[in-house]
Amino acid sequence: MPPSSFFLPRGVFRDGAESVALPVDETEGRKGLVMKAELSVAIDVGSGKHAVGIGDGRAILEEFEITHDRAGFEEFFRKVELHRLASRLPVVVAMEGTGGWARPLDGMIMERGYELLNVNNVKLARFKEIFPAPAKTDRIDVQKILELMQMRHVLATSRRVIEPVMQPDAMNDQLKKLTRRRRQLVDEKNRILNRLGADLHAVSPGMSKITVATGNLWFLRFLASRDDLRKLARLKESSLLKVRGIGKKWASVIRAWQPTASFSPEVEWVGPMIIADARRVLELIAQINTLEEHIVVVAQDSAMAQQIDSIPGFGPICSGELAGEIATINRFRSDSGLAIYIGMAPLSKDSGESKSSKPSKQVNRRAKAAMMTAVARHIEQVPQSRDYYEKKRAEGKTHNQGWSNQGWRVTPSNQGWRVTPSLFGSGVRI
Repeated sequence: MPPSSFFLPRGVFRDGAESVALPVDETEGRKGLVMKAELSVAIDVGSGKHAVGIGDGRAILEEFEITHDRAGFEEFFRKVELHRLASRLPVVVAMEGTGGWARPLDGMIMERGYELLNVNNVKLARFKEIFPAPAKTDRIDVQKILELMQMRHVLATSRRVIEPVMQPDAMNDQLKKLTRRRRQLVDEKNRILNRLGADLHAVSPGMSKITVATGNLWFLRFLASRDDLRKLARLKESSLLKVRGIGKKWASVIRAWQPTASFSPEVEWVGPMIIADARRVLELIAQINTLEEHIVVVAQDSAMAQQIDSIPGFGPICSGELAGEIATINRFRSDSGLAIYIGMAPLSKDSGESKSSKPSKQVNRRAKAAMMTAVARHIEQVPQSRDYYEKKRAEGKTHNQGWSNQGWRVTPSNQGWRVTPSLFGSGVRI
């Protein structure tokens, strides 16, 4: 591609590899900004191949594709190093991170000592709507990322689209992997339990009334104890007592159900599905318990997890999940930025005399779920927090808004997490 096909924003000039002072727009103030000389590398991430563009601020030097394997990674670093040696400029790489397709290339980039930037996909899409291209291709996406990389030096808004990636604490990075795996297993368990309950209600309505919840361990073991669901209606008390978790109390409840047990015709083919689901849920519970034990051990070596865990009600699992998702407090420019990230602060949506708010789209859903769980337990354990929550409900706030307000009071800061003692009784500042 000829050099003229790639331009810096209007008013930006470069003299070779040297930085020059740039005038700032009237709305930005009178101070000058400095254009940073760098070798910009943009990557449009795909599942099997990645589109790459390399520019020096004046032109796109090279565009190519790499495969997501060892050969592709070696080709990427070989070409980047050739341009780095030729230009004598520091390397800055910007790439998308959605879906985890950037791994392990992102880690390899940081190991090389290159500065790594994360491209916000939602905001990049809005940028392309404002400055549209004639078509949508990976090559065009790379060009747009390169444009944003240059604009971030002179336009504050673009810096919110491309954020620097900080090297996470090793323990927090491990907690992120462990807690995300746990979250996946918990979600799978809940989906299977919902399906199992619906199928059981259709096949044998009376059986589901034996227990308060189909997720009770003794009930799942009861379902999984035979290969034919209909045999459960004929089990003797001695056989029932051999099922772990079933004592005389539940054995008598089951025995009272057995004379009235009924099964629909579809039990012939749906019954095995129910039994398979019950066994799968038991497997998932065992895996989740093992993961939780591992999370507790790793969290003991994470300073952030230990700090968060000192807040009443948060517990080691929620604390580990929050530490894993936040990674490092230095990622955030302000307390409010972190509060928005974990879903504890809405965005203002004011117009004239109308005052309202809206949820941010840039929320880490896993961190928010962990915060909501932790705040609920915190409210249960600390009377002052319960009073504050009820006060917000009396003001007309919804249940979730009351929890979010309480979560905001557990104020994150660049110095750590702090809890106001007057609100939380045994609060701490960390």
